[in-house]
Amino acid sequence: MIKIDNLKKQFGETCACDIPSFTINDGDILGLVGNNGAGKTTLFRLLLDLLKADEGSVSYVISLPDGEPSGTVASAGMSGTVASAGMSGTVASEGAMGTVATEGTVTINPTESEAWKQHVGAYIDEGFLIDFLTPEEYFAFLGKVSGISQQEVDARLQQFERFANGEVFGQKKLIRNLSAGNKMKVGIISALFRRPKTVILDEPFNFLDPTSQMVLKHLLQDYANETGSTILISSHNLQHTVDISTRIALLEHGKIIRDLSNNEGSAASELQEYFEAE
Repeated sequence: MIKIDNLKKQFGETCACDIPSFTINDGDILGLVGNNGAGKTTLFRLLLDLLKADEGSVSYVISLPDGEPSGTVASAGMSGTVASAGMSGTVASEGAMGTVATEGTVTINPTESEAWKQHVGAYIDEGFLIDFLTPEEYFAFLGKVSGISQQEVDARLQQFERFANGEVFGQKKLIRNLSAGNKMKVGIISALFRRPKTVILDEPFNFLDPTSQMVLKHLLQDYANETGSTILISSHNLQHTVDISTRIALLEHGKIIRDLSNNEGSAASELQEYFEAE
């Protein structure tokens, strides 16, 4: 779960984000839509601690597997982050590193702790890639820093063979020399590779050919169904967004002006009405 509280970001006279309160629930496939400048990418960068908010906060509420102590998540990779288990139903600890543990969950402020990173996979732009590596070298590196064996890396990449379509792996090309569409594929695969519980993708259908766009829709839906993960995507492609999202947030000038349930594409007519009026 992601909770947003009084989140604000201003660039000069331009309001890029002004969200009093918003909750993204576990298992949501949330589509962010809006015209250019609506604040979609800014919101993602605030969620990923790539931008400093002027006011407010973001919190990741991580549900723990049965039997896993809260300290396992809260302290992962973060010396000085304290969250001891065993205080049933109460706040176990709230330390200087922005992590609060309760029975069954850990709440993490991404501006104060990096513990959230093990639960989130994201791709915003090419800056997320290490473009002087080949795709194979890049994923071997991701595996190494994530404690995943090379055998497991190879097994996980096989799951993306249809999406890669023979154009990403085995080409003996550096990532920087791939087409824009194939760079996008590397970025999307990297966001899903560690099987995170939250996935954030900015304009993932950009640069992809029609076949790859269709494969991506099925890939994201299957991933959500198999893992129960939360997926956030932004897109200017309304049809694709409506097809895969369970919920749609419409942004305008940094504000969420409509929060639409999308049961069986029910949001389509309201979105069409809004954008035709624009």
